[in-house]
Amino acid sequence: MHTGIAPTNPQSQQLSLLPKMHADFRILVCRLLILLGAFSSVQAFYIPGWSIRSYVDNEAIPLHVNKVYSDNTQLQYAYYDLPFICPPTGQKHAGYTSGQSVTLNLGEVLRGDRIMASDYDLAMGQDKECQYLCSHKTDRNGIKRAQQLIEDGYVAEWIVDNLPGATSFVTVDKTHKYYAAGFKMGYKDISPVTGKPRYFINNHLTIVIRWRQAPGRAGDHGGKVIVGFEVYTKSIEAGHRERSGCPQDVNAESEGMELYLSHNNTHLASQYPHSSYLPPDDDVDDGSTITIPYSYAVYFREDDRVEWSKRWDLYFNNQEESTSIHWLAIINSLVICGLLTAVVVMIIAKTVVGDGRKSTKDGGLEDGKIKLKSKKSRTGNRSPREKSNGLLEQKSEIELDNDSSSDEEFVEDITGWKLLHGDVFRAPAYAGFLAPLIGSGTQLVFMATGLLTLSALGVLNPSFRGGFVSVGMGLFVFAGIFSGYFSGRIYKTFNGKDWRRNTLMTALLFPGLLFSTIFILNLFVWAQASSTAIPFGTLLGLVALWLLIQLPLVYCGSWCGFHHSSPYEHPTKTNSIPRQIPEQPWYMKRIYTILLAGLIPFAVIFIELLFVFRSIWQDKSGYYYVFGFLSVVSLVCIVTIIEVTIVATYIQLCAENYNWWWQSVFIGSGSAVWIFLYCVWFYWTKLHIQGFISGMLFFSYSLLACAVYGLLTGTVGFLTAYAFVRRIYGAIKAD
Repeated sequence: MHTGIAPTNPQSQQLSLLPKMHADFRILVCRLLILLGAFSSVQAFYIPGWSIRSYVDNEAIPLHVNKVYSDNTQLQYAYYDLPFICPPTGQKHAGYTSGQSVTLNLGEVLRGDRIMASDYDLAMGQDKECQYLCSHKTDRNGIKRAQQLIEDGYVAEWIVDNLPGATSFVTVDKTHKYYAAGFKMGYKDISPVTGKPRYFINNHLTIVIRWRQAPGRAGDHGGKVIVGFEVYTKSIEAGHRERSGCPQDVNAESEGMELYLSHNNTHLASQYPHSSYLPPDDDVDDGSTITIPYSYAVYFREDDRVEWSKRWDLYFNNQEESTSIHWLAIINSLVICGLLTAVVVMIIAKTVVGDGRKSTKDGGLEDGKIKLKSKKSRTGNRSPREKSNGLLEQKSEIELDNDSSSDEEFVEDITGWKLLHGDVFRAPAYAGFLAPLIGSGTQLVFMATGLLTLSALGVLNPSFRGGFVSVGMGLFVFAGIFSGYFSGRIYKTFNGKDWRRNTLMTALLFPGLLFSTIFILNLFVWAQASSTAIPFGTLLGLVALWLLIQLPLVYCGSWCGFHHSSPYEHPTKTNSIPRQIPEQPWYMKRIYTILLAGLIPFAVIFIELLFVFRSIWQDKSGYYYVFGFLSVVSLVCIVTIIEVTIVATYIQLCAENYNWWWQSVFIGSGSAVWIFLYCVWFYWTKLHIQGFISGMLFFSYSLLACAVYGLLTGTVGFLTAYAFVRRIYGAIKAD
């Protein structure tokens, strides 16, 4: 039996693919440029009239304390958990009881926020040169804790009117002012006498509130809005103070408040009574304490240069310089994507369409060879009775010989991807594992698309504290219906029968691995008493979201995808016996293909990744704010992954390798490998993270983020390859 290949559409329809493809490419470029202009112009993070708060003169302003954090470690601590600061008194200030926890959203809890009301008194327009807070006694353990935090460079975060307290800086030419969120807990220097390090705590803080007249009717009635919150630190010794507890002269030069207690040798002296030398033994708590007096000053200053809607701009360092680099990243990504687009156009225009046109000739295809029956009958062996009719017959024989030679050349061209029509849609190995992964990948695609869109539009911004994580979690949970639908339909396409098992794997596999990893890491952070640790109640809430909301949504989506949707149709039938795959060249090995294919999308995004890494790991006092640029680069990256997957899949099929299902996932996720290597490079060259726990958290969360990114981009690669393979094999039909 012979297997023939014949066109399902006329040749004119195949030839029309080329102009249609060029038109699609032009439309894609136009849309990309429109999105580029729209997203890059997004600078303001406030929707007009959104959550604005005005104060009148003498109105109390709440000051909330949050946490302390450092660029040198991944462990954060709640401010009121520190043993050397003034504990809350429980008195009421600005409608809040000091020590009272403020209601937090899910994102704030997951990022380690522990916001509480404080005892600091602020009233609009009322300056205070000095206000005594408390005198706190601290033992040796408390002093050691303070010294360690100062050594690690910890800064404290306070909040007024949703603005974090900031340290103010001015550029060298004094033309620009910018903020760094938080203020130093203290400082370290070297003693000129002993040459040993000394630690001083900043026990006097000067709070500067910058305000301007409120817009609209509130301003007409004397309302004022806060546009700046600055904190200036100073260390003042415990002596020379007024009866109120304030220093006699706050502005005078004075000795700092050193965190020091004389060494305790009593324990060692009793053990070694005849020894002439006793080393310091600070590990023994002998009840010695040091009293640290705390005070603060408050000043209100009018500032009409800053609009309320742009009060966060001061926290975004070096905007002009970084903007040019962001544009460079976009140009770099567009150039790479443009070159790759040209390659894809050449493949589709000259190879796919050309091969499809060649396959329209008559003949049978069996084992890669064409048998032309009609022509063979004309040139076959003749009986002895047949005679030649002279030169005319000889000429016709020569023409037939030429036709035969051209047909033989055509036989040689019928190789490569068209030979796989009977195997290219064969269900892959571990199909029951692939379908749930693709379902979870579509869930991530939906979540990432929603987050980037909302961020680029300004809905998610630094003023919405924890909003990025909270909204992302909500999108992920409610996208479970898409996850179940695509997983169920793909599972049905693979001729799966047990759809309930597939549903459970989709709902539990990826989220379960994610939750288990975070839970194990959380145990290490719990042991450090850090606010980075997720509270047990929050973990129970996450489990409830997972099992009570996402799981039913996945079930509903899977039921619709499996029972109410037809499986994806394949243009060719699958043979009962698998075709043998020829030996592949070395560069077609999976590891080389993944690394090479992943390098191209990584080259598109690596510049923008540097800014993201800096804001997350290196400069936690700053904020990542250019979500418009990030959205454009992400879009170009996805387009690049699509094009890389098309090229790699076509090359694989031309090598007569029909195992493209899993390969497309690996090719799409190949850039995740390079991103993780980029994280390792960033850790060793840019960061100064100290401690085993912090290093473990960095690499664990980096690996987790790369796995999530890899599943997302791998799903994009799979869907792209699936659509591409169905398209090219849809141009031919196997009889």
